[in-house]
Amino acid sequence: MEVRFAVGPEETKGFNTQQLIDNFLVKDLMVADKLKLVYSHYDRVIIGGAVPVAKAITLSNHPELRAEYFLERRELGIINIGGKGTITADGKKYDLEKLSCLYLGKGTQKVSFASASKKNPAVFYLLSAPAHATYPNTLYTKEQASPVELGAVETANKRTVYKYIHLDGLKSCQLVMGLTVLAPGSVWNSIPPHTHTRRMEVYLYFDLPEGQRLFHFMGNPMETRHLVMTNNEAVISAPWSTHYGCGTTNYGFIWGMAGENLVYTDMDPAPVPTLK
Repeated sequence: MEVRFAVGPEETKGFNTQQLIDNFLVKDLMVADKLKLVYSHYDRVIIGGAVPVAKAITLSNHPELRAEYFLERRELGIINIGGKGTITADGKKYDLEKLSCLYLGKGTQKVSFASASKKNPAVFYLLSAPAHATYPNTLYTKEQASPVELGAVETANKRTVYKYIHLDGLKSCQLVMGLTVLAPGSVWNSIPPHTHTRRMEVYLYFDLPEGQRLFHFMGNPMETRHLVMTNNEAVISAPWSTHYGCGTTNYGFIWGMAGENLVYTDMDPAPVPTLK
């Protein structure tokens, strides 16, 4: 498990491209038959990827957690962005189609990931946060997530938002999680831009075709920076940072937050005309 420490807005101002990548971009997250984990000191969130192809993958513990098992003091949200797969949690099996979400609560001891087909393996994205109480393990499909249509074709940001783990959805201690799918011809996400100092956020971009790229904007809204991203890469957004992007084609992205509250709409706007 890679460990990354938090950096502040003043320090980030002086970063060159490679330093931005090293601190905020999570590359090579989805590797066949391996569990990949990155521990961020922003709200102590763990970002992970599991792609079971030839064998099942176990959610292993890590010495850095100083725990008996991974979810002893944590909760976990998992969204499948690949083929059909199965997650087994303490002996109970959950079948996840593409864009289904599974919440696993504090105290779940044994977790493993498997695919229904080697030719079209499941691709599991993991986001974990510390937890102080136990909420039930629950599976949600994208149809259960009350899809909401936002944006417009005229502004190239027509999109469908699926909210899974939030105040009025799957219950959690502090984890908030869902995804957004952009319509063909739309490329801008998270418009209007915003920050929320009460919560950090992680974006995972998916279904970005080969040869295409995503420009993710970050940093102080009055002094923005950007990262160039490819498919199945994640970006860590500090609480003080804006987070929005533009692709060379349409795509999807998973958003996940942890911190002070579970209110999805809690945002501090950074109107487009004010960006620099």
